[in-house]
Amino acid sequence: MANFIDRRLNAKGKSTVNRQRFINRYKQQIKKAVSDAVTRRSVTDVDKGEKISIPTRDISEPLFRQGKGGVRDRVHPGNDQFTHGDKIDRPPAGSGGGSGKGEASDSGEGDDDFVFDISKDEYLELLFEDLELPNLQKNRLNKLVEYQVYRAGFTNDGVPANINIVRSLRSSLARRIAMSAGKKKRLKELEQKLIELENMPGTKAELILDLKNQIEELKQKIARVPFIDTFDLRFNNFSKREIPSSQAVMFCLMDVSGSMDQATKEMAKRFYILLYLFLTRTYKNLEVVYIRHHTQAKEVDEHEFFYSQETGGTIVSSALKLMHEIQQARYPANEWNIYAAQASDGDNWADDSPTCKQLLEQKILPLVRYYSYIEITNRAHQTLWHEYESLQRQYANIAVQHIRQAEDIYPVFRELFKKQAV
Repeated sequence: MANFIDRRLNAKGKSTVNRQRFINRYKQQIKKAVSDAVTRRSVTDVDKGEKISIPTRDISEPLFRQGKGGVRDRVHPGNDQFTHGDKIDRPPAGSGGGSGKGEASDSGEGDDDFVFDISKDEYLELLFEDLELPNLQKNRLNKLVEYQVYRAGFTNDGVPANINIVRSLRSSLARRIAMSAGKKKRLKELEQKLIELENMPGTKAELILDLKNQIEELKQKIARVPFIDTFDLRFNNFSKREIPSSQAVMFCLMDVSGSMDQATKEMAKRFYILLYLFLTRTYKNLEVVYIRHHTQAKEVDEHEFFYSQETGGTIVSSALKLMHEIQQARYPANEWNIYAAQASDGDNWADDSPTCKQLLEQKILPLVRYYSYIEITNRAHQTLWHEYESLQRQYANIAVQHIRQAEDIYPVFRELFKKQAV
C-alpha cells in the first residue's frame, strides 16, 4: 500500500490540508475562543480574523504505553544510592521541581498557551456554523441561491484525501508501458541474440561481453522507471452547482429613541451586524430592509441604519406599520419568505404596546416565517415585553429574548437562529 503526502505549499507557505485538520480536531476550543472574541470587539471589527489561544494541555499528543499483563523482559537502570525501604527526602524549596509540563521562567512569561491566527473566512465559518433561517420554505424558485456539491470528473491537482487510486494506478501503468515497452522489446532481441552467439562455435568473447553490457544497461534503464510519479496522480474533482431555492427578505427594526443610550445602541448594532454578516454570507441575493424608528419610522440604507445619530421619542407601532406597508407593496407572502428582527430597550408609550400586539397578531405574524424580538435592558420588563411574551405563548413563529450585557449577544443570536430539528 502506498501513502501519498501532498507537500506542496499553499498561501504563505502553509498547508491548507493540515490547517483544516487542526481546526477540525480542536473545533470546540476554537469555537469557544471565537464566541468570546465577539463580545470583546468593536462594531467595526466584528468581521475580521482572530488570534486564537489554546491551552497547551489541550493539544498534547496521545501517548501509547504497554498495558498490564503478558510476559516481558525489561532492563532497568542501576541504583547505587538507595535500598529497599529507604525514605527519599523532599526536594528543597525553590528547586523548581514543579509537576507542570510548562517550562519555568524568571521573567514572568511562560508557554502555557498555543497561539495561532485564523482568517476572516475561517472566523465567520466557525461563528455561523449550524445556524439557519427557521421555517424557510420554497415559495418561488428563484433569487435565493444555494449550492450543491457534485462529482465533476477528475483533475491532476487536489488534496491527498481526494486521490483516486484506480485512476492513478492506471495512469502509472500506461506511463510505465510507454517508457519501457521499447526497451523491453530491445532487451528481448539482445537476449535472443546472446543465446545464438553463445551457441555459435568460434564466437569472439569480446562480442558476447559487449552484448551482455548492453543487456545490463537496458535492464538498469527499465528498473529506473518509477512505479508512480506525480504526473500519474489523479484526484476526484468536486464542483458546486447552483440549485434553485426560496427567496427571502429580512426586516431589521431598530429603536433609536432617546431612551436608548449609547451603550444600548452599540449592543443593538452588534446584534444587527452579526445578523447582516450571517445573512450575506449564508444566503445569496437575500434582501434586507432596514427600518429605524422613534416616534416615526423610516426606511434607511445600511450605512444610515448603523451610523445615523437621529433620536427622539418612542412609538414602536410606527415601525410595525411601515414594515407591513413595505411587505404588502414589494414582498407578497405567497412569493417570499418573510423574516423580521426587532431590537429595543422595551420603552414605549403605554397605550401603544397593545397596538403593537394587535398589529403583530393580525397583520404580521400570519405572514412571516419567523419574528424575533430582542430587548436590551437591565431594568424590569415593561408593557411591550409582556405583550410580545403573550404572543410567544400563542404562536410558534415568534421568539422573545433578553440581552443584559454584551456577553449575551452571541448566545442569544445562536439561540434565535439555531438549526431546527427535522
